[in-house]
Amino acid sequence: MIGFWDYTVWLTYLSLLSAFCGVLVTLHGNGHPFMGAFFLMFCGLCDSFDGMVARTKKDRSQMAKDFGVQIDSLADLVAFGFLPAAIGDGMLRAGAQLSDVPHIRSGQPTIFLFAIMMFYVLAAMVRLAYFNVTEEERQKMTVGSRKYYIGLPVTISALIFPTVLLFQYVLPQDVTYAYFAVLLITAFLFLGKFRVPKPKLKEILVLVGIGGVEFVILLILRTIISYRGR
Repeated sequence: MIGFWDYTVWLTYLSLLSAFCGVLVTLHGNGHPFMGAFFLMFCGLCDSFDGMVARTKKDRSQMAKDFGVQIDSLADLVAFGFLPAAIGDGMLRAGAQLSDVPHIRSGQPTIFLFAIMMFYVLAAMVRLAYFNVTEEERQKMTVGSRKYYIGLPVTISALIFPTVLLFQYVLPQDVTYAYFAVLLITAFLFLGKFRVPKPKLKEILVLVGIGGVEFVILLILRTIISYRGR
């Protein structure tokens, strides 16, 4: 088969499959956005270490390296572009199976909210494509790894949107519209022309730790509320 199938790409493939499962779960039936958030966080975990894993293989060909760059961006578009937008749609359509989570607004997306979802996905795609072409130019001119990013990396979505959903459990207000506000702000930050320092290993581990805490808290709260609803 065409493509590359060694261990250097496994995490990227897992991220894409997780994102695909997240979209299906979120949009299935009347929607299940909170389950989609768990898949989103797993995508973030995979993306945090896929580059490190790939660099452990020293004999990779240039084609294998280029292939890794391309599939990483393609997987990121689904995981951190489409999935967060799908979660927003799922929050609007969430039905009876989420009756144990209070304050979920039930209904169909308005044209304005639908436009926000489309803009978010578009911004994520532009951000990823721009990163790819600028990285190619940078590698032609300099040697070494990148020190900073231009604009907010799309992978931060794995922390931002589960945090918003976490507030749904603890606030008396419905956070659905707040989710869309964050979606819009994040889209603009993807396209912003400002520098974001590239995190080092210690900072990556801190971010992964934060995501792990969010995952556990969401899981505990959902388990408790589901148990009370029986």
